[in-house]
Amino acid sequence: MSSMFELLMELPLFQGVSHDTMARIVGNAKFHFLKFPAGETIIRAGEPCRHITFVISGSVRSTVVNNSGSFAVSQLLRAPAVLAPDFLFGRVTAHPATVVAEEPTSILQISKADYISILYADTVFMFNYLNLLSVNAQKAQVGILSLTTGDVDERIAFWITALTQKGGEDIRLTCRSRELCSLFNTPRSLFVAALEGMKRRGLLDFSNTELRIRDRDAMLALLNSSSEPSEGA
Repeated sequence: MSSMFELLMELPLFQGVSHDTMARIVGNAKFHFLKFPAGETIIRAGEPCRHITFVISGSVRSTVVNNSGSFAVSQLLRAPAVLAPDFLFGRVTAHPATVVAEEPTSILQISKADYISILYADTVFMFNYLNLLSVNAQKAQVGILSLTTGDVDERIAFWITALTQKGGEDIRLTCRSRELCSLFNTPRSLFVAALEGMKRRGLLDFSNTELRIRDRDAMLALLNSSSEPSEGA
C-alpha cells in the first residue's frame, strides 16, 4: 500500500500532499486502474472528457490534428504524466488529442465528480490545479503576441509549446512546408532560413513534411523570458 501511495504522490497535480491526506483520498475516491498494450488507443480526439487521466507507467503518444488533417503535432509523454487536464472543465470538455500506448502502459482515471471532491479535500490539490490552468492561460497570451510581432522561430516555438505539454518528448510537427509557410505567413526563403538557424542551434531537425523538436524547454525559452511564465504541475 505504501508503494502505491508513493506512486500517486509523484503524479502531476498530486505532488506536495502528505501521506495521511493521500490515504484519506484513496479511501474515499474511486480510482480506476487500466492497462493497455503497445499500439492500443487509450483516448480518441473528440471523446467527452469525463475523467482526469494519469499515465502511471509506460509511455504514450498524444497527437493533435486540425480539422482538414493537413497539420498534426504529436508528443511522447512518459509516466508520470497527466493527459489534457485543462479540458476537464470549461466550454470545451472533449479530448483534444488521440492518445496511443507507445509501450505496455498503465493509466489511472478519476471521475470528474470524484476529482472535484479531491480538489476540495486539500488546498494543495486545488493550488496545483489552479496553477496549471493559470500557466496555460498566460502562455496563450504571450504566444499570440509572438505570432504578430515575433521572429519566425518564436512563432514556431509558440505553436510547439501551445500544442504540447510540459515533459513532452520526441515532438513532431507534420505538415507540408508550403502549408507551413502559409500558416506562419512567411516567405519560403525566410522560413527555411529560420529552420536552418534553429537546426544549427540544436533545436530541431526538419524535412519537407516534418519538424522534429529536440528540446521543448529550449523552444519555450525562445519566447519572451520577461513575460513567459514557468510551467508548473
